[in-house]
Amino acid sequence: MQTRALGNTGAMVSSLGLGCMGLSEFYGPTDDESSIKLIQEALARGVNFLDSSDMYGPFANEILLGKALVKRRSEAFVATKFGFVRDEKGGWHGVNGRPNYIRAACEASLRRLKVDHIDLYYQERVDPAVPIEESVGAMADLVRAGNVRFLGLSEASPMTIRRACREHPISALQTEYSLWSRDPELELLTICQELGIGYVAYSPLGRGFLTGTIREFQHLSTNDVRRESPRFMGENFNRNLDVVDQIIRIAQARDATAAQVALAWVLAQGDHIIAIPGTTKLTRLEENLESTSLTLSAEDIEALEAVAPIGFAMGERYPVDRMQMLNL
Repeated sequence: MQTRALGNTGAMVSSLGLGCMGLSEFYGPTDDESSIKLIQEALARGVNFLDSSDMYGPFANEILLGKALVKRRSEAFVATKFGFVRDEKGGWHGVNGRPNYIRAACEASLRRLKVDHIDLYYQERVDPAVPIEESVGAMADLVRAGNVRFLGLSEASPMTIRRACREHPISALQTEYSLWSRDPELELLTICQELGIGYVAYSPLGRGFLTGTIREFQHLSTNDVRRESPRFMGENFNRNLDVVDQIIRIAQARDATAAQVALAWVLAQGDHIIAIPGTTKLTRLEENLESTSLTLSAEDIEALEAVAPIGFAMGERYPVDRMQMLNL
């Protein structure tokens, strides 16, 4: 497994991490026993970057990760997040970036993860009611207390990132980035390079769509959140699938899968980029890992970007009401 430096921190993490969200919620049925085995197998194969959040489950994902890391903590670089407020029944209660909430959220995450420190602690969404300096200042206190090693932001604007960095070094920015979500190329990738920030690409496979294995909307489980995604609905689904089929043909010419080519493309966009695809299946984990040894030629990259230009994807990333809730 290839490793990359996380920004200017000196920490080395696997270029391909494991997004753990789907192991607890959002993408259909889950099984904790199988999920723990998957996490441990990922560690055995050199995947040390594990990405979680207190809101996944909710709370269940951190508990799951804590179980998987028993006697294996030293093998993992643990990233988790705070910001979205959810209750035990799964209800959503907005975003909270207030210092008192941040301290309490971190303490709760440490307990659930059963660790004495979190390697990378993200503010999952910026709270528009709280100056970023206050939120990052409280996060910096966690670093000074030894509860957290590095700080990150998720889906933050360039101006917010700059303001945050003046308060305390920001080690990572996480936003959605893939062949069908290329907007970060307009500004975010550049600002991360400029400021020495690692860029963590979530949903690098377009929530599984870029794998080419989702051929019918009806095949999605009834509790799969993608059923609410505009990109998976109606004519958008068919038009987006036409582009994916072109990606499949490019991949076949390289004797690779669409997923491998899509991941290799993300990693080729800069040495400061780490991708965190999620999966619940060992076979998919193995397939994804092979992408790290796939080198795309300039012609390959040009062909992929020609069929999937910035803004090609039909439909918004999230439903309008969810975009408002997510502060997007």
